[in-house]
Amino acid sequence: MNFQPLGNRVLVKRVEEATTTATGIIIPDSATEKPTVGEVVAVSKEVEVLANGNKVLFGKFAGNEVAFEGTKYIVLDVEDIFGIIG
Repeated sequence: MNFQPLGNRVLVKRVEEATTTATGIIIPDSATEKPTVGEVVAVSKEVEVLANGNKVLFGKFAGNEVAFEGTKYIVLDVEDIFGIIG
């Protein structure tokens, strides 16, 4: 990918949750909430605490959704990220 966020921003791809329960019931998209966990894909030069590949937790309505090369991403301010997972 050839995208470089500017300012204190990162590009994140949502990590999709399982849509099937342990008993095999399929959960429709309309019944699930947007995931609030994502993987960092690109980091601006100003951001030092995050790196590509970090899994992060962010707010449900944080950031701006963008489509790039057929894939949906979120551009987040670093302040909208609650923390790094794992």
